[in-house]
Amino acid sequence: MIIMDIIDQKLDLLIKGFLPVLCADPDFDKGVLASGIENRERYKYWEWTQGVGLFGLWKLYEKTGKKEYLDILTNYYDQRIKEGLPGKNVNTMAPILALSFLAEHLKRQDYMDVCIEWVEWLYNGGLEKTKEGGYQHRTTDDFNDQELWDDTLMMSVLPLANMGRILGRKEYMDEAEYQLLLHIEHLADPITGLWYHGYTFKGNHHFAEAFWGRGNSWATIAMPLFVETIPLSPAVKRYVSTVITRQVEAIAKYQDKSGYWHTLIDHEDSYLESSCTCGFGYGILKSIHMGLLDEKYKAVADKALPAALNAIDENGIVQMCSGGTPMGRESQDFYRNIPVHPMPYGQAMAMLFLIEQK
Repeated sequence: MIIMDIIDQKLDLLIKGFLPVLCADPDFDKGVLASGIENRERYKYWEWTQGVGLFGLWKLYEKTGKKEYLDILTNYYDQRIKEGLPGKNVNTMAPILALSFLAEHLKRQDYMDVCIEWVEWLYNGGLEKTKEGGYQHRTTDDFNDQELWDDTLMMSVLPLANMGRILGRKEYMDEAEYQLLLHIEHLADPITGLWYHGYTFKGNHHFAEAFWGRGNSWATIAMPLFVETIPLSPAVKRYVSTVITRQVEAIAKYQDKSGYWHTLIDHEDSYLESSCTCGFGYGILKSIHMGLLDEKYKAVADKALPAALNAIDENGIVQMCSGGTPMGRESQDFYRNIPVHPMPYGQAMAMLFLIEQK
């Protein structure tokens, strides 16, 4: 059987496993997430975990045109909007990305109205800003005062950029570009090329100085998507290409012989992790296909492909995926101890990687 047939089979399996995993967040079920918050149940269905998952499904629909994928998306969003959405923060912004594409594709004003409400909240100061005007990574549970996290680019800034494109709002696109550049400045390590998980203006440091796997992969994914979404000047586009190249050169050195990466990229004693592996594979291929990264780095993604395929079990569930990961503030051991279990973003990142093979 040729490799593309295997990829098609695995994509079909990923869809089979998508809905069972979409709202299966152990942290929520244990009462850890959104504890004591009004309308708590709404957060179970509208968080960053679902947001990334839905974006992966949208990209699969965009690639294949299969109506069944579109129906899953519209049914999900229709139900969420009917029941009422949760409070706004960096992470609950994430479902707006796929919804904005749907609104544009289907010309549904009800979807567009939701997207406009949420990005207006973001753009007009509903989300607190750090020193230097960065988007503070406020989550459902934590204020995270004066903190920048690499997750923010995927969860909030990309939805703003895409709505700027759809609506022709240059101010949205300019703000998204500034956030991208500011996060690069404070999170991309100029020595190693890897990205720190977070930065705080309170003391100007990187917490436990962790080069966390999935956090790095958010950057690898987000950067080519920014270039694809909004018009950047040739100088900024060239700069983004340089940052991607520097990062991929770095992660290539740490790729395990199995094709996976460790959850702490530069520590072999941390566990091998599938979501970052799929995220790196996708981001590398996407960047190559967009001319942002040299073709020679395809070998890194090719090495990751068998690992990604092996992580998808017979029920279409992506195994070896680390759970939701707040900031490791004191010790890198925090990342070593994050539980491993299926999550919707794991499904999505595997979808994205396999889609980009075609």
